[in-house]
Amino acid sequence: MVEVVIKSRRFRLTSTVRASRKISPPLSSQGSSFTSWIKENIRKRECCFYEKSVREDACKCGHPKTDHVEEATKPDNFTGESWDEDRHVREVPTDAFGDISFGGSGQKTGKYARVFTDTKPEILYQLLTEQWNLSPPNLLISVTGGAKNFYLKPRLKSMFHRGLIKVAQTTGAWIITGGTHAGVMKHVGRAVRDHALSSSMQGQIVAIGVATWGTIHNRDALVNPEGCFPANYELDIEGQGRLSCLDNNHTHFLMVDDGTQGNYGVEIELRSSLEKYISERNLGGTESGVTIPVVCVVLDGGPGTLNTIYNAMLNETQCVILEGSGRIADVIAQVAGLPLFQVTIALIQQLMKKYFGQEYKSFSDCKIIEWTEKIQDIIRKSHLLTVFRISEDNHRDVDVAILQALLKASKTSERLGIKSWRRQLELAIAWNRVDLAETEIFTEESQWKSGELCWAMRLALEKNRPQFVSLLLENGVSLKDFLKDEETLCELYREMPSCIFLRKLAKRVKPPEISMTHVSNEVRHLLGSFTKALYPPTDTPSQIEMPREETGSTGSQTKSREDNADAQRDPGRDLFLWAVVHNNKELAEIAWEQCKDCVSAALAASKILKTMAEEGSDPDEAEDMRELASHFEDHAIGVFSECHNNDEERARKLLVQVSPSWGKTTCLRLALEADDKSFVAQSGVQALLTQIWCGELSEDNPVWRVLICMVFFPLIYTGFLAFRRDEDIHREDENKEIKSVETVTGRTNSRNPDLSDPKRQKPPRRLVHLYSSPQVKFYWNVVSHFAFLSLYAVVVMIDFQATPSAEEILLYVWLLSLVCEEVRQVFHDPDGFGYHEKAKMYIKDLWNILDVLSIILFAIGLTFRLTTELFYAGKILLCIDFVVFCLRFMAIFTISKTLGPKIITVRRMMTDMFFFMFLLSIWVVAYGVAKQGILIHNDDRLDWIVRGAIYEPYLIIFGHFPTNIDYGAFDLDSCSMNGTDPLKSKCPVLNENLTPAFPEWLTIIMLCVYLLFANILLLNLLIAIFNFTFQTVQDNTDRIWKFQRYELIQEYHSRPAAPPPFILFSNFYLFVRMLAVRASIISKESKTVLPQMKEQQLLSWEALMKDRYLLSTKQKKNQSMERRILDTSQKVTTIADRLETSSAAVAQRLAGLEKQACQSAKALQWIMDSLKSQGFAAKEAQPPSQHQTSSLNMDVSKSQGVSPLLLAHFNPPCSLECSRRVHFHHKTTTSCWLPTSPRHCKTLFVGFRLVQVLCFLQVSFSSYSPAYYPSGDGGDHVDGSESEALDNYRNPRGRTGIRGRGTLSRLGPNQSTELVLTRIQEGHRSVLEYLEVWDESKGTFTLPGGALQSADYLPVTLDSTIRKTMNEKINANVSEGTKVCEGYVDDCRNTDNAWVEITVLNIHLESTSQFAADINSTVESSNGALQWQEVSVKTRLHSHQREFLRLVAKLHNRRF
Repeated sequence: MVEVVIKSRRFRLTSTVRASRKISPPLSSQGSSFTSWIKENIRKRECCFYEKSVREDACKCGHPKTDHVEEATKPDNFTGESWDEDRHVREVPTDAFGDISFGGSGQKTGKYARVFTDTKPEILYQLLTEQWNLSPPNLLISVTGGAKNFYLKPRLKSMFHRGLIKVAQTTGAWIITGGTHAGVMKHVGRAVRDHALSSSMQGQIVAIGVATWGTIHNRDALVNPEGCFPANYELDIEGQGRLSCLDNNHTHFLMVDDGTQGNYGVEIELRSSLEKYISERNLGGTESGVTIPVVCVVLDGGPGTLNTIYNAMLNETQCVILEGSGRIADVIAQVAGLPLFQVTIALIQQLMKKYFGQEYKSFSDCKIIEWTEKIQDIIRKSHLLTVFRISEDNHRDVDVAILQALLKASKTSERLGIKSWRRQLELAIAWNRVDLAETEIFTEESQWKSGELCWAMRLALEKNRPQFVSLLLENGVSLKDFLKDEETLCELYREMPSCIFLRKLAKRVKPPEISMTHVSNEVRHLLGSFTKALYPPTDTPSQIEMPREETGSTGSQTKSREDNADAQRDPGRDLFLWAVVHNNKELAEIAWEQCKDCVSAALAASKILKTMAEEGSDPDEAEDMRELASHFEDHAIGVFSECHNNDEERARKLLVQVSPSWGKTTCLRLALEADDKSFVAQSGVQALLTQIWCGELSEDNPVWRVLICMVFFPLIYTGFLAFRRDEDIHREDENKEIKSVETVTGRTNSRNPDLSDPKRQKPPRRLVHLYSSPQVKFYWNVVSHFAFLSLYAVVVMIDFQATPSAEEILLYVWLLSLVCEEVRQVFHDPDGFGYHEKAKMYIKDLWNILDVLSIILFAIGLTFRLTTELFYAGKILLCIDFVVFCLRFMAIFTISKTLGPKIITVRRMMTDMFFFMFLLSIWVVAYGVAKQGILIHNDDRLDWIVRGAIYEPYLIIFGHFPTNIDYGAFDLDSCSMNGTDPLKSKCPVLNENLTPAFPEWLTIIMLCVYLLFANILLLNLLIAIFNFTFQTVQDNTDRIWKFQRYELIQEYHSRPAAPPPFILFSNFYLFVRMLAVRASIISKESKTVLPQMKEQQLLSWEALMKDRYLLSTKQKKNQSMERRILDTSQKVTTIADRLETSSAAVAQRLAGLEKQACQSAKALQWIMDSLKSQGFAAKEAQPPSQHQTSSLNMDVSKSQGVSPLLLAHFNPPCSLECSRRVHFHHKTTTSCWLPTSPRHCKTLFVGFRLVQVLCFLQVSFSSYSPAYYPSGDGGDHVDGSESEALDNYRNPRGRTGIRGRGTLSRLGPNQSTELVLTRIQEGHRSVLEYLEVWDESKGTFTLPGGALQSADYLPVTLDSTIRKTMNEKINANVSEGTKVCEGYVDDCRNTDNAWVEITVLNIHLESTSQFAADINSTVESSNGALQWQEVSVKTRLHSHQREFLRLVAKLHNRRF
C-alpha cells in the first residue's frame, strides 16, 4: 500500500511539470474541507505498466511514456505479460478538481472534478449538491445527439434554445450533456450563454458536462494535486486535433477517467448510472413517493444516439425527438406516426440514405436490420416517445413539449391508477408551470373535491407558488376545509422561510414548539396593545379539570365559546396574516381577496409591515416591507372609496365597526396607528371626523350660529341651530314620501318637522348635546385659554406683589385645573394600551411636551416666587413660562384648514433650522475667537469674552457691524484701557502713540470673508432648505393636516364639557366615580359593535365593493400604456413566428396555384381552338366587343381586386360546380350555372371572382334571364299584376337565380319569428338548455317559430307544435323576452324578389316561476315532441339556428 502511494505521488509530480507555470496557487480560504473531501472520496485511474503501442512514443493506454510513473516503465514488474486494462490500470486519488476559468469576455467560471469510471453515483450526487451547493433538481434533462458540429435550422435552433432555457429556469432542472465544445453540447452551451446575456431572465442555469478525461484537449492545465482555484483553461479549437475542448458555457464538469487516452464514450456508463440514481431520488426531498423525472432530448445523432434512446426507453425514460435536427432524429420522427407493420427494413434504408447522406455507405445490412428492430421497439413504447414538429398548426415551444411528454407518461401509467393525477399535479407544482396544470390537469373531464386538493394547497404554499394557490382556489379548494385543523396553520408557521417574524418568534420559543398562542402574542405586539389576541389561548389540562357537579354547565359554556370562536374565525385572515408576516406580496395579495373584512385586513397588514420594518436590521428587507405596506394601504383606499361612493352611511359604519377578526378594533384605529395618512385623508374618513367633531349638531351649521347659541342657549329650541337627529328624521320622512304612491301629488310639511314628535329630541337633551359637542368644547377652551393668558399677563406685568393677590390666586387655581386635565389625559386609557404605553404616546406629542414644560416652569417659578430670596427669579421664570403658554396657544390653529398646514410647515422648518445652527456655529465661533484674539489682549472677563467671540459675530449676520476693527469708526472713550470698567469692553492693543495697533487690513479681510460665507452662502442655504421643506410639506399639506386633525378631534371628543378652570369640578367628579366603582374612567369611543346579522350584511356589502374595486383595477391595468405595449409586443412576436413558419408553405401554395392557372389557360385555349376548327364559332352570337369585355373586366377587377389577365379566361358562358344550382337560359342555346345564394357566391375562390361579382344586382348582367316562379307549385309563367311589381322588390343580398316569390307567401321581406326558450339545469354542473320541437314536415327537430301572419307577437303555427294553452302563456310572457337578433337570413327559399327576415327572441325561464313549471309539464306530456337540449356547438340544427344559439349563449355568459 505504501508503494502504491509513492508511485501515485511520483506520477502526479511528473504529470504536472508542464502545467506548473499556468496554475495559480490554491487559496487556503477556499475549502480546505472541500479538498480533503475530494481526496477521500474521488479517485482517478492511471496506467501502471508501460507497453509500447503502434505509436513509438505512446503506451497501449494511449498516454505517452513521460506521463507514466517510473515503476511503470520497468519491465521487471510485469515480465512476460501483455498490457491488460483490468490488471494494469489502478485507482489513485484524483489530482484535477476545483474551479475552472475560461477567460475571455465575461470571465466564465465553473466547477470541475476528474472522477474514475466506477465512482458511485451517490458520491457524485453528494459532490454536486453538498460540495458544489447545487439545489436538488426538480427535473433532469439529458440532452444527447450529434457529437460533431451539425447544421440546425435558424427557427428550430431559436425554439430549442428558448425552450430548453425556459424549462430549466422555470422548473429548476439540471441539464446534462457531453460537456465538449461540439455538436449538440455546443448548442446547449450557447443556449446557456444567451440566458446569461439576457437581462430579462434571472437565476443560474445548471448545465453539467459529463466528458471523457482522455479526450479533453489542454487537460494538463486542470491538474494540481491540491486543486485549482481557479484553473485557467484555454479554448483551442484549431489545435485540438482528434481531441475535444470543454465547452466554456457549461457550469459544472465531471470528467470520467478510465486510465486511457483518446477513447470516446468512456463516460456513457457513469452518466447513465448517475441519471438513474437521480431519477430514484424523491422530488423536493419529501417522502411523497414522487421521484425526480428524467427526460431525454434528442437532436441529430447517429447509431450511438439510437442506442442511447433505446436504453433510455428500456429504463422507462421519456424521450423527446426534435424533427428537422437531422439524421437519426429525423428517421425516428418520420416513422413515429406510422403503424408498426409499415416500419420495414426497406423504409428504414430509404430514410437513412436520405438523412445520413454519404455516411450511409458505411452501414452494413446487418447493422440496418439491428437498427430497424430497435426503432420498432422504440415505436412500440409510444407513450414514452414525443416528436416535436414545427408546423403552421403547432405553435407550442420545446419546453411545453418536454413537460407535456412527462405528464403524458404519468397519465398513461396504468400501475399508478388514480395516483397519476396526483403525480402530475405534484410535478406541475414542483416545476411551477401553472400553464400545464390548466391545460393538462384541471380540464373539464377531471372532477375535484375540495378535500382532495388540500395537500396540493399546502405544497403550493410551502414552495411559494402563488399562481398555483390561485388556480387551486378557482378549482374548488376551500380555505375553511384546508385550515380547519389548527395544526395545519402551525405547520405553515414552523416551515416558514427565514424572515424577521420567524426570528422574533425564535426568541420566544423554538421553531418546533411554535403554537398559535405564540403567533398571536407576537402579532399583538406588532399591531399594538390596543388590540385583543387574534388566536385565544388554548385551555390547559389543569383548567379543564373541574368538579363533577359543575362539569355539565361549564362544558356547555366552553363548547359555546369554542363554537363562537370557530364562527368568528376567518381562514382567509389566517392565510393572509401568514403571508404578510414573511413579506410575501403575491401570496398576500391572493389571500387578501379571500378575507371577509378586507379593509381592516389591508390596514392591519400596513401596521404589521411598518412595525417589522422599524424593528428589522436589514435595510433592503425593511424597504420591501414599507413598499408592501403602501401597497395594501392603496388597497384599503380603493375598497373604501368604492364603499363611500356607493353608500356613505354604510361606509361610515365600516370605519367604526369593531372587527372580530383583527383584535376587536376598528378600521379607523388601525389606520391611525399604522400612520396611514393617505387613508385618513380620504373624503369618507374626513366626513366621519367632521361628524365626530360636530357631535349631535348638524354639520351644516355656520360657526357664528354655534357661537351665538353657546352664549344664548335658549335659541336652540327655536330651530336656530340644526341637530343631526332632526336631519335624520327629516330624511326618513322624505324617503317615505317618495315611496308612498298616494301622497305623490299631496303637500307635506316635512320641511318643518313637528317638534312634538316623540322621536324629536327633548329640550334637556338638546342642551346636553350642544355643550357636549367637541366643536363647542373647543370654542369654550379657546376662550378659556385666551382668558388665562390675559389673566397671566395682568399678573406678571401689573399685579405681581409679595403677597399673592386674588387675581394671582385665581391664576394658580386655573393652572391647577390644567394640571388635573393633563393627568386625566395620561391615565385615560379606553383602548387598553397600559399606563406605560399611554405615557409614551402622550410624551410623543409636541403639544403635550409644551404642556409639561409650561407646568414644570410654572411650578419652579411659583416655588421661587414664594421665597424672599428668589422672588425676582421666580417672576423671571413665570415670564418665560408665559412664552411657552403662548406657543401652546398655536395648537388651536391645527383645526383650521388654512392655518393648520402652516403650523406643520413651521414645525418642519424648526427642525431644519436646529441642524443648520450647528453649521452656522462653526463659522461664528471661528471668526469670533480669531477676531477676539487679534484685537483684545488677555481679557479674562467671561461675559465680555462671550460677547466678543459669539454675540458680536452673531449680530454681524443681521447687519450690526463692529466699530473696533478699523480706524475710521473706532472711539477710544467707548472702551476701558485695562478692562476694569465692567460696563465697557477692553480696548484693543495700543501702540506707543496710544492708538490701536491692530492690523486693519487683516480684520477687515476676515470680516469680508465671514460675511461672504455667513450672510451670503449659509443664509441662502438656509433659505433653500426652507424652500425645499415648504415645497415638500406643501405637496402633502392637505394629507398631513387631515391626519393630524384627528388628534385634536379625539382630544376634545373625550374631554369633559366644562372649560378650565371649571373643568376642575368635572375631573373631581370623575375621580370620585373611579374610586367608588374601582374601574377605569370610561368615555365615549369611536367604535360600534353591530349585531351578528347586521355585521354579516355589512361584510357582504364590503366584499361586493371589493370585487368592484378589483375589477376596475384590472381594467385600468389592462388599459395602461405598459400593458398595451407588452400585448402588442407579444402579438408582433406571435405573428412573426407564424409568418416565419408559414412562409415556405405559402410560397409552395402560390407556386402550385400559378401552375394550375397556366394549365387551365392552356386547356381553355385548346377547347376554343377545337370549337372554332369544328365550325361552332359561326353559329354563335357575336361575343361582346373587346371594349365592352375589357370594361367589364376592369370594373370587376377594380371592385374585387382580380387581375384582368385572369378574368380574360373566365368570360361567360361558363360552368361552375356548386352545392345547389338553378339552371337558366340565355337568349342563345348556351346554358350557365350560377349559385343560388349570395352567401355561396362569396365563398368561391379567386378563379371565379367574375361570377361572384355578377351575383350583385348593382352589376349589370345583360344575359341574366332566370326562371320565374310566382308560387311553390307554379310553372314558368308570369302573372301580369305580380310581374309589374317585381322591380319594386329586389333582394338586398343580390341575385339568386330565381325570380318571383317562389315558395314564400309574399314579395319583398317575409317576416318570421323564432323562439329560444332557455333554462338553467342544475346538477353536477350548471348547464344552459333550450327547448326544441319536432317538425313533422322536415322530419327533424327545430326551434319553435314560423312566419308571422299579422302583427301578432308569435306565429300562429306554434299552436300545432306547442299546445294552444302554452302558446297563449308564451304570448303573454313574450314582452319579458330579450331580442337576440333580427334581420335578413340566408334561407333556401329566398329569390330575387322575396326573402326571409327573422326575429329571434329569447325567453329565459326561472326555475322557481310557475311559467317554468307549466312548460316543464308540457314537455313531459309531449311524448318526445318537445325536448330540452344543452346549448352547445354539437346541437343538430340548421346552421343559422346554431348561430342563434351561439348568440343566446353569449347573452347568458356561457360557453358555446
